[in-house]
Amino acid sequence: MIPAFNEVRTLPVVIERVQRALGEPFLCGKGIDAEIIVVDDGSTDGTREWLSTLDEPAVQVVLRSRNEGKGAALAEGFARARGDIVLIQDADLEYDPRDYPTLLGPILEGDADVVFGSRFLGGPHRVLYFWHAVANRILTTLSNMLTNLNLSDVEVGYKVFARAALAGLRIESRRFGCEPEIVAKVAAQHSRVYEVPVRYRGRTYAEGKKIGFKDALEAVWVILRFGALHRLRRRARIPAAAAARVPRTVAAPREQPAELPG
Repeated sequence: MIPAFNEVRTLPVVIERVQRALGEPFLCGKGIDAEIIVVDDGSTDGTREWLSTLDEPAVQVVLRSRNEGKGAALAEGFARARGDIVLIQDADLEYDPRDYPTLLGPILEGDADVVFGSRFLGGPHRVLYFWHAVANRILTTLSNMLTNLNLSDVEVGYKVFARAALAGLRIESRRFGCEPEIVAKVAAQHSRVYEVPVRYRGRTYAEGKKIGFKDALEAVWVILRFGALHRLRRRARIPAAAAARVPRTVAAPREQPAELPG
């Protein structure tokens, strides 16, 4: 699934690379019948017009009437997806579809319900903004504290889900807050989570990067909101589970006092 907003330069290349990756022997040998869903989130740069002329039977195009954010686009894409596995692919060429075998492997092998990529586990990456990396580590640490996961990159774009893991996942954040929200909700439903290294070719703001300081503040709020809710629910389950394990005692019948002779 590819959420897109104002990516007319990069989206055609991304779709071509996704198709090429899905045709690789690793995936063909697994008998995967793939569908590509592109959700345009109210683009104004010609992306919608290009998608309207796209003649690709394997590509389902969804044109949203107005821009609401990545979270809104993902929610619509999840609702339309019919596959057993759903993979999120950004439309900006920052992430490389050649990583699909690594991302899909743990689910195909039956080891994971959800797989997150990571830009900090040794994969090749373009060297860019220091303070972005610092902010991401702070957000990841805060998220880990509340979800009790040990992820290295909570804001990564590559997220992959088995169908069962998506069943109860409803995205409420409209913009980029969807990233830590997904992590918190995956943790709350006790999914088996794997993290794998991925390639990353980050963009500069001049090249079209969209995430900014306001999104970092939103991420903090989302982490506190959904992460704290996860902890409260987990604490509520522990006493209930403990109470269920306590054996019930049956009170012995009280002995009636003997009647005195009259």
